[in-house]
Amino acid sequence: MSDTGTVTDKAEGAPRKAARPSLWLTVLSLAAFALLIALGIWQIERRAWKLALIDRVEQRVHAPAQPIPSPASWPAVSAANDEYRHVSLQGRFLHDRETLVQAVTEGGPGFWVLTPLQRDDGTQVLINRGFVPSERRDASTRRDGNPDGQVEITGLLRISEPKGGFLRNNVPQHNRWYSRDVAAIATARDLHEVAPFFVDADARSQSAGGPIGGLTVISFPNNHLIYALTWFALAFMLAGRLFVTFGGGLFRRKRFVHEQAGGTDAVARRTGSDAGTIVEPT
Repeated sequence: MSDTGTVTDKAEGAPRKAARPSLWLTVLSLAAFALLIALGIWQIERRAWKLALIDRVEQRVHAPAQPIPSPASWPAVSAANDEYRHVSLQGRFLHDRETLVQAVTEGGPGFWVLTPLQRDDGTQVLINRGFVPSERRDASTRRDGNPDGQVEITGLLRISEPKGGFLRNNVPQHNRWYSRDVAAIATARDLHEVAPFFVDADARSQSAGGPIGGLTVISFPNNHLIYALTWFALAFMLAGRLFVTFGGGLFRRKRFVHEQAGGTDAVARRTGSDAGTIVEPT
């Protein structure tokens, strides 16, 4: 009888112990589940923001060209409110103060040609006239494409790109430029009253023999839905694991208790039946 009780106690204790994971592991699992759900929701919100941004930029790019912001409003110019606006302006190029910024396009490596445009009100605006391949880096190879006198430029307003490009900083003292940093270029070229933005000239503004304009790349990666589904899938798998750990353990425990009850009755019945057939020796 004592052996039967011992075996039963041990058998009942095994599933009960398995159904109780450590407290810290439980807390971490629940926290991870909440974090995964939060990340998925955040990606959904980011997707909505990105779609609104793409729609806003599309409207700006295809809108009729408008004059650039006035100098009084330059401090308020921002990427959210103004980048990629279709703008127009007039002035005279200062070709002797152009700056070459390294670029890579579908046509291969080369340079963006940034030239200050002197306006009638005394202010200057950097114009990205377009792309030239490396063999046309020297301004003497494209003099025929440098217009003199008054010109009208249409293009897209762009926000300054400070400090440098990816893993490469601008080196003004050596005239090495990897990004279109308006403030740094203005200082290096001794420009004053310069707009805090630059303008990407479109193809209509280019001159024969000059840089190739109209190459602005407008691309906004939108993988937020994939990221959201990934986070939700991980949360679902973690929830399944938690169910197996807790719900499955509870199910196994109940089933074990029922089996033990049935097993005890069977033992009792077998014992009684056997007792009736025992013959005492004389």
